Amino acid sequence: MQDGVMQAWLESSHLAGGNMAYIEELFELYLDDPTSVSDEWREFFDQLPRDDSNRDIKHSLIRDEFREAARNKLKQAGSTVSGPDFKQVKVLQLINAYRFRGHQHANLDPLNLWRQPEVPDLSLAHHDLSKDDFDTEFNVGSLAVGRETMKLGEIREVLDRIYCDSIGAEYMHIVSTKEKRWIQQRLEGVRGTPTFKAEQQRKVLRELTAADGLEKYLGSKFPGAKRFSLEGGDSLVPMLKHLISRAGEQGGKEVVIGMAHRGRLNVLVNVLGKKPQELFDEFAGKHGASKGSGDVKYHMGFSSDFATPGGNVHLALAFNPSHLEIVNPVVMGSVRARMDRLDDKDGSKVLPVTIHGDAAIAGQGIVQETFNMSKTRAYQVGGSIRIVINNQVGFTTSKREDARSTQYCTDIAKMVQAPIFHVNADDPEAVLFICELALDYRNTFKRDVMIDLVCYRRHGHNEADEPSATQPLMYSKIRQHPVARELYAQRLKKAGVIEDDYAEDLISDYRDQLDKGEIVLPEFREMEAHSVDWSPYIGNEWDVDYDAKISKDKLKELGEAMSSVPDSVPLHSRVQKVYDERMKMARGEKLADWGFAETLAYASLVDQGYHIRLTGQDSGRGTFFHRHAVLHNQDDGSTYMPLNNIRPEQGQIEIYDSVLSEAAVVAFEYGYATAEPKAMVMWEAQFGDFVNGAQVVIDQFLSSGEQKWGRLCGLTLLLPHGYEGQGPEHSSARLERFLQLSADHNWSVCVPSTPAQVFHMIRRQQLRPVRRPLIVMTPKSLLRHQLAVSDLDELTTGVFQNAIGEIDSLKPKKVKRVVFCSGKVFYDLLQERRKREQDDVAIVRIEQLYPFPAEEVADILKDYQHVKDFVWCQEEPQNQGAWYSSQHHFRGAIPKGADLTYAGREASAAPAVGYLSEHNKQQQRLVDDALTIK
Repeated sequence: MQDGVMQAWLESSHLAGGNMAYIEELFELYLDDPTSVSDEWREFFDQLPRDDSNRDIKHSLIRDEFREAARNKLKQAGSTVSGPDFKQVKVLQLINAYRFRGHQHANLDPLNLWRQPEVPDLSLAHHDLSKDDFDTEFNVGSLAVGRETMKLGEIREVLDRIYCDSIGAEYMHIVSTKEKRWIQQRLEGVRGTPTFKAEQQRKVLRELTAADGLEKYLGSKFPGAKRFSLEGGDSLVPMLKHLISRAGEQGGKEVVIGMAHRGRLNVLVNVLGKKPQELFDEFAGKHGASKGSGDVKYHMGFSSDFATPGGNVHLALAFNPSHLEIVNPVVMGSVRARMDRLDDKDGSKVLPVTIHGDAAIAGQGIVQETFNMSKTRAYQVGGSIRIVINNQVGFTTSKREDARSTQYCTDIAKMVQAPIFHVNADDPEAVLFICELALDYRNTFKRDVMIDLVCYRRHGHNEADEPSATQPLMYSKIRQHPVARELYAQRLKKAGVIEDDYAEDLISDYRDQLDKGEIVLPEFREMEAHSVDWSPYIGNEWDVDYDAKISKDKLKELGEAMSSVPDSVPLHSRVQKVYDERMKMARGEKLADWGFAETLAYASLVDQGYHIRLTGQDSGRGTFFHRHAVLHNQDDGSTYMPLNNIRPEQGQIEIYDSVLSEAAVVAFEYGYATAEPKAMVMWEAQFGDFVNGAQVVIDQFLSSGEQKWGRLCGLTLLLPHGYEGQGPEHSSARLERFLQLSADHNWSVCVPSTPAQVFHMIRRQQLRPVRRPLIVMTPKSLLRHQLAVSDLDELTTGVFQNAIGEIDSLKPKKVKRVVFCSGKVFYDLLQERRKREQDDVAIVRIEQLYPFPAEEVADILKDYQHVKDFVWCQEEPQNQGAWYSSQHHFRGAIPKGADLTYAGREASAAPAVGYLSEHNKQQQRLVDDALTIK
């Protein structure tokens, strides 16, 4: 620190003598938390000189220098610290302790079962204070209560009300001083006692009556039926309604909600406006004649419009299977699609709300993955509101030492510095206040925020469960505990807000409405026409006609445009070579390779105005150095995308290198694709095997979403697949799993083997008026294989071929064996056959394994009706790949009386061997088996 500056400090009147120790303590508080001191002091400390590199000096160095200066000055002055100065600092430390740890003494549990450990920092004695100081006036520093000084007794009382009553606030872990100061102003400004007008209070009572009334009605009408009731967490209903209303008032247009089972039926009826009669019919087992298997009641989604002071807000409750937290990234993807459609750059028009269980949010890793994505370019949605229905028990697990390793179930949110507001669900006004604070924080700072709605579960995990067997003490308390509606009605009566009969009248009125079966939500509005239109894609089968024509001149034009890079973007020498080669391919001087054809497909689509979104762990460059769609300037590290510079007013293509996640990322892209049919949404695995990490998304959403919920989705998965001797974890995309899940034309599973095929496949997926997933086994070695090339004419004529017949000039009558295969093994077979100069074995490629192209294969086999020997050849072990799942298709395609045998690796627990020498032996053996006629 400069001597002149220090001297100026020491000569200042308020830094002299005994005040020096007072300032030192203030400075210590400032170092811990800049918001703990007043604005005046913070501004003073902020002016401490920086070092020459304009970085902050380490706190320890500043502190040591400050202390040394204080000691020297005190020696010179011969002074000691005065009592009032010492205690003033201790008062400020007490205030800061409440901000940090007041939540640990808050009255959060409606059942009063929590036994939080004593926090010494919150005691007067810890700060060398006592009740004898209660009448002494102290400066309150930055405590935002509207006064500069207060008596210690008042300070202690107001701190208890703010931080230790029905709200427990955790926000001091946030790095940003601005954000912490904002939260302090909002929390402390009401002194722990938020006020609502009588009209709003009566509205809350009506909503609590509705929440409680629906559960009691269902319980009496359908006793023992599973409904995962909200009882104990009834405040969720007024909270959600208030949140939506306030969001609309602040300019929000859409709210997307994701939640698991608990309270879902209540939210459907009392927040989204589903007709009670429709719900009753579902309980009674009635259903419409719509196609699909349907799903259980507490998995279903819903859409409606909700009237707010700012206009109607569109609500969408996401469909969600029993895999609990997996819906979170689905919601975020849906929100991102809506943001893009509304040109909403920061999330001000679309709000994601996810509702969690306390056991699930602490136990499911997808929560961490979704939080980790929240501020990245590809996945940010402007922050989300996370609400935990904290029943204090999972299925039967309630002891904290069994349920998690953290004090609170919400501690995971600290990884992204989200503020966490714990609130007692039996205090509806505290719930509404926190709801307002959370939404305003999210809208102001565009960050996630967590509300921990501490409540209880009146019944077992479901209504047929007996909870007392495992939680006897908890359920003894619950049986005697009044519901939130009763508690709040008594509170309003005592305050003179309602008359004695008012609450009872609400109960009977709501029950009458349920008896009628009509909509009970006053804010419900019939949905207006929204900007997304699925009608062109509904009811179409795979073979529907579409216009795929594109001229050779147009392809050359697009090829040159996507291969042109400005001189101002110097490329890596290897990338420059790739682009030089692509320019030759565009001009017809060189055959097209895989990377060129794939990129040209994207260029042709954006030229037609389509939006493309491609994410994956290395998608910009491509894991195998083949795509190079995102170019990196070798001088300054900036990026350039030729595909976004095809022509003015083209469609946009987004390509992002994603976070290192599979489950959350694939779920996000699924959510995006279900909300935006006009965009081509793609996810690429780094290696196909890594899709294992997203198996839940594939099983619960991608493969069955249309059958269960009628949800169309055009998501494309690009999964590198092929046996090149790279070991068990880098060979197989688990083709067998996708084929096993294939039914009802739920998706297509393709294994393209040429650049022309991948070009036509990508275009077909977007141009065909069908929105079902596409699963692609993409190659690795074929990306640069000398035989895996295509002429430009192949790209301009025809469409994707579901099956490809013999390409060599064999005489059909001489053929004694036909080998079926897919993917890379075709080239191994072809090269070996040519090497042998063999002309009695024909090779047929099945490029689309599902839906199986029976007609195309039948057409190819017309010339081979005399053949009795058919073989399916695959690289994968016999119990994997296509053999077990698809052999019935192969048998159905071959002539009557013909035999079908298998050529490939033997059954194996692992996908592949780890030793290259063993791999090569196996590969040669399976090729020999396929080509050698016994």
